[in-house]
Amino acid sequence: MLAPEQVEQIKQQIIQQIESNFPEDKKESAKQQVQSMNSEQLEKFLEQNKLVKNNQGQAVGAPGGGEKPQQCIFCSIISGDIQSNQIDENKDAIAILEINPISKGHALVIPKEHVSSPEKLSKDVSSLAENIAKKIKTKLKPKDVKILPSNLFGHEIINVLPVYKDETLKSEKHQAKPEELEEVQKIILKEKKIIKKPKTEKIKGKKLWLPKRIP
Repeated sequence: MLAPEQVEQIKQQIIQQIESNFPEDKKESAKQQVQSMNSEQLEKFLEQNKLVKNNQGQAVGAPGGGEKPQQCIFCSIISGDIQSNQIDENKDAIAILEINPISKGHALVIPKEHVSSPEKLSKDVSSLAENIAKKIKTKLKPKDVKILPSNLFGHEIINVLPVYKDETLKSEKHQAKPEELEEVQKIILKEKKIIKKPKTEKIKGKKLWLPKRIP
């Protein structure tokens, strides 16, 4: 477990990366997400991004770490280096469940290419987000589903956020248990059973004999 002073030091190093590399309109939301992480979430983030901590609590790849940073967390998910709960895919993107969801069914649509702005998202990426929103609406019954672009660590993604009350991207997140994510994944992926009606065979070429009606 990281000591409090290490947590703050590492957060500041990540924030420096954000200040250096992020577009102006994305910096504030990314910094807020980093600041909101507790010690456990920060450790998981560092592990997922393969940012190894040295004895001074510095993250390798952050300023002063002495090495180039590894690929971003979303690229690691695309390559399969990081396990995820996938719920759909097309040629340009995958859809997974957010491990720190704001609401039940909160999903992320991640372009397979590392794109840094919403203008570079293909139609297939947006189409996948719309399909996921429809599935969530049908299966989980929220009152609304918001499709919200976001940019974290230089990778443009799309949040598909179910709204049950008044949730927004600024609402509090919670760390979902693996079994919780698996259950939501099963619900979203479950297909409706089609009940086939039995076929009625018609007798061709034959007339049925019926007795004459007795008055």
